[in-house]
Amino acid sequence: MDPAGRQPAMGPCSGDPQLGGASWLLGLTSLLLSVCSTGTQGSAAHGSGVEDSGNPVSLKGMQGASVLFQVLRNPDLPAGVELEKMTWGISSGANYTTLLQVSPGARDPEWVNFQDKFQKRVRVLNITTLRMNNLTLEDTGLYRARGFYSRGRQYDQDFHLTVYEPLPLPQIWAKDRFITPGWCNVTVKCDTMGTREDLTLSWERKRLPRELEQRVAPGPAPNPWTLALSLPLSQPSASLTCVLSNQEDQKTVTLDLGDICGHG
Repeated sequence: MDPAGRQPAMGPCSGDPQLGGASWLLGLTSLLLSVCSTGTQGSAAHGSGVEDSGNPVSLKGMQGASVLFQVLRNPDLPAGVELEKMTWGISSGANYTTLLQVSPGARDPEWVNFQDKFQKRVRVLNITTLRMNNLTLEDTGLYRARGFYSRGRQYDQDFHLTVYEPLPLPQIWAKDRFITPGWCNVTVKCDTMGTREDLTLSWERKRLPRELEQRVAPGPAPNPWTLALSLPLSQPSASLTCVLSNQEDQKTVTLDLGDICGHG
């Protein structure tokens, strides 16, 4: 301490080993930690001035169909910051491969990579919206739109695209039918025509006895799905519908049990 009673000037994250007093030092240390912690907040997500949108937008499409990629303005961007350029590309781990870039007012995008694979199927509707047509199973993957804004701001929006194969029409048939007094006993099978992943088979019933409800409850099942039924011959014409579905498609086929059992 100088003769005037003034303390030496200190930087915001420095310490002075000459200071005395344990309690005063603890208080100063707490203050310095608070200042240093505040100074480290707000860094860019990618460490290079690029802000990330967080979780990717999940997109699903059917093989041969179309899907729309649309970027919404980041609400955290300050007023007056304008979009100067947008690039669209494929993201794989730490790698980002630009496919094309679009500038405001430009009639056509500027292609950078994979032009032969995508140019005939990709349409830029505007600088923030892109449509991919005639989807293939190989299009499944992670895509990234990177916006370049004024004042040196950049913002990434990721899209995770999953392309599904169209479902086949399932086949349904009855076998092992035999009649007992007052009853028709029959086994019904539904086949997905091949082993496929991410599929769900379920039954929809119409005019079946109430006591059969638990036996035809929807849910995953092996292929083919077999159901054994005992129907009263007095029962009005009943039917079973086999429903094959995944996240993007659904196919159904119905069997008239009245015709099988010879009544109705």
